[in-house]
Amino acid sequence: IKMAALTRLSQALLRSPLTQSRRQLSAAAAGHGEQAARTWKILTFVVALPGVAVCMLNMYLKEQSHTHEQPEFVPYTHLRIRSKRFPWGDGTKTLFHNPHVNALPDGFEGHNE
Repeated sequence: IKMAALTRLSQALLRSPLTQSRRQLSAAAAGHGEQAARTWKILTFVVALPGVAVCMLNMYLKEQSHTHEQPEFVPYTHLRIRSKRFPWGDGTKTLFHNPHVNALPDGFEGHNE
């Protein structure tokens, strides 16, 4: 008996004017969603992608004018501390060692005195 009453109540609520107005508002919001998606699509192609292209061009031009000289080696005591050897290679180079950028404890490779 309780289940039948609950079913009738839920059906009555589904037919209520309040539920109908919510459905209409939901339908109106769906149209707004399509317009918002169209706006963001236009903004992506007109603003975002050209902005990324300008930033990439700026970075490329700055990199072309940049000199690629090694910085002077300064043997700071708090940098490049090796308390034990690395388990690969000769034990002094880090795993992703770049000889043009990363100095060893006694200086850059090929420039050791």
